[in-house]
Amino acid sequence: MVSKKRKSFYVLVACAYIVGVEVFLRMNGGTIFYEASKYLVIVFICMGLVSNSFSNKSLVYVLYLLLLIPGIFVAVADMGFDTNIRKAIAFNLSGPVCLGISAIFCYKRTISFRQIQTVLDAFLWPLVSMLGYLFLYTPNLESVITGTESNFATSGGFGPNQVATVLGIGIFILTVRFFMYKTSFFIKVSDLILLGLFVFRAIITFSRGGVLTALLMILVFIALYYLKVNLKTKLKLKGYLLVFLGLIAITWFISSVKTGGFIDKRYANQDAAGREKDDVTTGRTDLVEFEFAEFIDNPFLGIGVGKVKEERLDETGVVAASHNEISRIFAEHGLLGVLAFLILLITPLVFRLNNKTNLFFYSFYLFWLFTINHSAMRIAAPAFIYGLCLLNISYENTSVHRKQISQ
Repeated sequence: MVSKKRKSFYVLVACAYIVGVEVFLRMNGGTIFYEASKYLVIVFICMGLVSNSFSNKSLVYVLYLLLLIPGIFVAVADMGFDTNIRKAIAFNLSGPVCLGISAIFCYKRTISFRQIQTVLDAFLWPLVSMLGYLFLYTPNLESVITGTESNFATSGGFGPNQVATVLGIGIFILTVRFFMYKTSFFIKVSDLILLGLFVFRAIITFSRGGVLTALLMILVFIALYYLKVNLKTKLKLKGYLLVFLGLIAITWFISSVKTGGFIDKRYANQDAAGREKDDVTTGRTDLVEFEFAEFIDNPFLGIGVGKVKEERLDETGVVAASHNEISRIFAEHGLLGVLAFLILLITPLVFRLNNKTNLFFYSFYLFWLFTINHSAMRIAAPAFIYGLCLLNISYENTSVHRKQISQ
């Protein structure tokens, strides 16, 4: 990154690797502190911003960051600036700040298709390490799968939601490699094997959010890619698609057998006895309703950064962190949070109207939007991947032909 050439590219590669390894390090206590990966991504991107120019239009994300500041003062005024509030602010704002900095850096920045391939691979390889660890952590699945709830034992002893989310990234990247990369037959087969293993481990976490988000990303990617390529490539894609669907079907069958049919009940929203559950969101709806109620009661500046968890404990006696970044930012920042979220929601879509070079735009954008709805911003992945959807991508000698964009 300190080299003069291609600094932007190396910043993205370094950040992608850190984001890819974050959950693996957390599950093994391998970080200096819990939010270290987000801070490291921020530091790397700031190194790139210091020496590289950025688009003036990306200043809208500076406004987004400024809108988050009043919530800090509201929290401090209410609680006093002690150790707990500092931790609460750091925990709740590290993700949004990481997102804002990533968006400023990536907005209208151009990299080549070959470079985005390398960035995606930098995501993937630490996830392969985590995949191997997951198999070693639970060699005997039958002994730990006894119901349809999210399973920590099959998730390396860590949060199934976060593990399934990053495994979903791996599933998407391997799908992109299989359909787009010009590789040898051996590499294609290797990618397919890895893809099957990733899908299997993601499914048996019993956390549906990451798996369904990955499925949506893949559907959008394949549809857009199919529309953009020539007839010869379309015929090849149809063959690949049959192989891909066959692999997914086989993997699901194996997952069903290994889990004693519990995974089928999980995705059918049933309990272990086969009874349909009342709440498909496993309690998340109650959390969202509580946070929107706090927003209604405190509409202007909100209740302050990090206060939702404390307010919920005081009113309900239940300790539960937010799973939804949208309702959390509304509750903690009020109308300023609404404006901040609208900036995040609308700006990429406006960008997309004038620039359609990024084939992965909708996949990345939807990953951010759906992940913050079921897992908030507990990990750096949605923040950094949101930034990636704002990149320009230039294509040379690929089946996707687009006009070269000047650096």
